[in-house]
Parts: sequence; structure tokens; C-alpha cells
Amino acid sequence: MDVSWWSALLLGAGCLALGYLIANRCRPFHHSSPPILEDGKQKKKKNHPQQEPLEIEKLADILEDFKMVLVVRNDLKMGKGKIAAQCSHATLGLYKKLHNKAPKALNRWEMCGQVKVVLKIESEEDLLILQERAKSLKLPTHITIDAGRTQIAPNSRTVMAILGPADMVDDVTGGLKLL
Repeated sequence: MDVSWWSALLLGAGCLALGYLIANRCRPFHHSSPPILEDGKQKKKKNHPQQEPLEIEKLADILEDFKMVLVVRNDLKMGKGKIAAQCSHATLGLYKKLHNKAPKALNRWEMCGQVKVVLKIESEEDLLILQERAKSLKLPTHITIDAGRTQIAPNSRTVMAILGPADMVDDVTGGLKLL
């Protein structure tokens, strides 16, 4: 493989790690009790409806081999650095989506070494079909949409991240080739 490709991949991984560190460092401090208002009364906590855990949470209890697949649109002809950045966005986007809704699934994936595989797809239409297939299997996905400030048009869907049991993810992405 080309050395510059590895450099771009390492840069993307570094960006992901930095984003994770910043996200965890910048979380708001949670008090054990609600803050006191000026009139001396405690502010009441808002009741948020309990979010249903995602289906993947149940699978995390019974299946061990979890992985994430990043599907990159090849038709956009993104540069290596752009691909690395978009893959980082997709990874972090899916991670944030699952952080509260499927923590067991994330933990299982982390215990498996945070396996990530990068594949290519040839069109936006094919990417959306793949997402529907993942949704039909109740696998969580996240599609990164680019702002369009550099190489590609605004609002372009660039990369889709899928996380779940390896066999199920392979059922969705098994026909694709490595990037």
C-alpha cells in the first residue's frame, strides 16, 4: 500500500481520538442535586421520556464479535485526507448516536478492539439502499453529510457507518470491496 494512504489513515485515526478526548473532556458537570434558584428553591428536573434501547442492545448480551464498517462513496473522488476526515466524522457520529441508546453494544465493540473496516460503494443510491438493508436488520447507521467547503458539493452523503454483530454487518456489506 502507498505510504501516503497510511499517513491519511493515521491522521484520520488521530482526529477521531482527539474528537473523543475533547467530547469526553467537555461534557457538562452534572450536580447530584438540582441547582438552587435565586428565591432559594431548587430547580426541578425536567422529566425526559425514557428512551427505548435499540434492538442491538439485546444482541450485545448474546453475541460477542462486533465490528464497525465504514462505507465510502467512491464516485465522489475524494482525496485521501478527505476520506480520512469523513470516516472520522461517520465513526464519531455513530458513536455519539449509540452512547446513550446502546451502551452495551458500544462496550461490546470496544471489547472486540473497536474493529473498523473501510469499504467502497459506487453511488449515493447504492449507499441509501445499503442503509435500508441495515435498518431492516435493525442495525444502527450514521451517514455523514459534508458541508461542501472543500472538495465536494454541499450536502453530499459521503460515508456511512454501520455497527453490530460481525455476521449481521457482513450480511449488509459483504458484497462490497475494500477501499
